[in-house]
Amino acid sequence: MTTALPRQTRPLPELPAADPAPRVDSLTGMRFLAAFAVFVHHFTGLSAQGGVAHAPLLFPYSTLGANGVGFFFVLSGFLLTWGHRPGTLARLFYWRRAGRILPAHLVATIPCIWVFYLWAGVPTDDFSFVASLFLVQTWFPGVVPTLPGNGVAWTLSVEAFFYLLFPFAIRGALRLRTRTLALLAGGGLVAMWLVKWWTAVHLSPFASEWIMRNPVSRLPEFGVGMACALALRRGHRLRLSPPALLACLAAYAVIYCHRTTWFGPHTAEQLLWTLRPFAALFSVLFIAAYVQRELTGRRGWLCSRPMVLLGLWSYAFYLLHQTLNRLILDTWGRPQPGNSALFMLLGVAVTVVALSWAMFTYVEEPARKWCARRTPDGWRRCVGTR
Repeated sequence: MTTALPRQTRPLPELPAADPAPRVDSLTGMRFLAAFAVFVHHFTGLSAQGGVAHAPLLFPYSTLGANGVGFFFVLSGFLLTWGHRPGTLARLFYWRRAGRILPAHLVATIPCIWVFYLWAGVPTDDFSFVASLFLVQTWFPGVVPTLPGNGVAWTLSVEAFFYLLFPFAIRGALRLRTRTLALLAGGGLVAMWLVKWWTAVHLSPFASEWIMRNPVSRLPEFGVGMACALALRRGHRLRLSPPALLACLAAYAVIYCHRTTWFGPHTAEQLLWTLRPFAALFSVLFIAAYVQRELTGRRGWLCSRPMVLLGLWSYAFYLLHQTLNRLILDTWGRPQPGNSALFMLLGVAVTVVALSWAMFTYVEEPARKWCARRTPDGWRRCVGTR
């Protein structure tokens, strides 16, 4: 937890690359909202016959919650770049990232073994499961099941690739002008749309989705976050209003969810294929808007202590939620669709939050501190990242 930033009358000027960037608590609060959106999507399912309990009041808008993972990819690129300090050794960066993600990932996989593979009998094989433990499962199209191990950990496989590239990517990015970075970021999102279009037309749905889960295909989202962080650190500002962005997002959600009834087949398909690039665009705009607000001393509800704590627990929340969902589904079955499922959704969410607090308190934080204490002395003398 950090104290409130001093109020500024004007946006902050360019932040020197060697100085640590200020922490932005609103982004921590936003992490929980993204994780909760993914949880709601998994809970309500893709249809009345999917998920744990179907709530017509939320459906089909809840399906957009799947794009919370895209927000995480954008946010990851932003935060790593925002907190980067030149001179950081790559091995120090890797050590800290491993200490941050691996302990909770491995611990969260343990209940998955029982819930998914021993009790529910989901088919798997040794190679697929081991690949998931080492976070390389998204590189292999033939793993069993499609998302082996802890299914939601496929996003960690993507993140691990980003982490591998970051020490080298940031060196190149720092040499580029902001306009060049913006063009590259925009071009990456266009490429993401074109790849989705081509795979959807020429390949099977399974092959298309595997390609779009592949870490290389998700690089544009990470790159957009990096470009935004560098632009803000260099003093660039955009006039962005969070309420206006929220209104635009709501309008887009309505249009997207009704695309098949309001538009012809070609337009409906294009809306489907451009969903991930648009989600990345909305993500980076919200990130930029809240960072700019907080840098000028305006702190809102996302910076409140409850939201920051939920944000700190959001990684564990994400890792644990689908295991609990499956446990509930296999124990009590799927009830008839109805809006009473909202009460069940909130109850399960509170349970996952409690488990997430325990995971953060007794696994994540002790592991992070353990890694910090055991950082080799030669690495400590370099300029560190936050």
